[in-house]
Amino acid sequence: MRLLDKAKAAAEQAAVKAKEGVEDVQTKRELNSAYVELGTKTFELADAGALDRPEFASLVQKIRELKAKLAEGADETPVSEPGADASSGPPAMPT
Repeated sequence: MRLLDKAKAAAEQAAVKAKEGVEDVQTKRELNSAYVELGTKTFELADAGALDRPEFASLVQKIRELKAKLAEGADETPVSEPGADASSGPPAMPT
């Protein structure tokens, strides 16, 4: 009986650690999301001229260039339906 109690205690401890791990991952995702939101808002303000900081200049320029590159790629990609985004759906199944 004592072996069963030890196994049960170990399983409960493992469950607690797993739950803590999941909570840590969720917290890290929320933190990352907050950083992304902050970065997006910072870019919007800097791009509009409301936030003029020299340390942001190269990053703002890089984002502008990357956005332009994406826009060029979107212009060259044929779209089967108006307003459809070809990259949002699952890949086509082979026939």
